[in-house]
Amino acid sequence: MALDMGKALRLSRAVVTAFTVLAAFPVAAFDLVDSHGRPQRLADMKGRYVVLNFWATWCVPCLQEIPEIAAFAKAHPEVTVIGVAMDAEDNVDKVRRFAAKTGHDYTLVFSDPKAEKQPGDPRALPTTRIYDPSGKVVYDKPGRVTQKALEELTKRGQGGRA
Repeated sequence: MALDMGKALRLSRAVVTAFTVLAAFPVAAFDLVDSHGRPQRLADMKGRYVVLNFWATWCVPCLQEIPEIAAFAKAHPEVTVIGVAMDAEDNVDKVRRFAAKTGHDYTLVFSDPKAEKQPGDPRALPTTRIYDPSGKVVYDKPGRVTQKALEELTKRGQGGRA
């Protein structure tokens, strides 16, 4: 089967154009306030991997992954880990108790309309977004994560865009 050079050239141009367009989108930066009133800004975390995990009290896979994320956070203090409770607007005290009960002992942000707009709404829950040390999103995927997966995704020079 002969390769049509015209088709190959058009295909390679389309691929280059697609990558150029994707690279032009701005990084989903954030400037949030955690449950203790402390600012959590992506700009202040340059030089570190940042794991941003979106969850809710009613989400069974979220409940299953919180202990894994907590274990990762304890084992890797060089990585900033932030949980964003998407249903906190209804009852902050309930979410705070729920987080403590499930072992969520890493930074907690209560979602509100302002918080949801900043890093961008997740497509589903749970969703984990990982920023590399330069602040670039290197992983943004719905579904459960494990401690092992987080360790692989936050190795220097690693990461996968889903």
